[in-house]
Amino acid sequence: MLVYERVRCYLEENGINLSQAAQKCGIPAATFTAIISGRQKMYAEDLRALCYALEIPPEEFMEYNAESA
Repeated sequence: MLVYERVRCYLEENGINLSQAAQKCGIPAATFTAIISGRQKMYAEDLRALCYALEIPPEEFMEYNAESA
């Protein structure tokens, strides 16, 4: 699962409204929606802003595959 997909699942599972999350992150709602829909790239700065706004560690959305290391 890609990072933006994990973010979308996290928001849905925790009942977090997309426009509220976007506002907390300081990202325009349309841009935020495009990012978590996979229509626009998610940059590290976007993930950092989201994690800071939601007070969660970035590792929440990372997946480490020991076989590829």
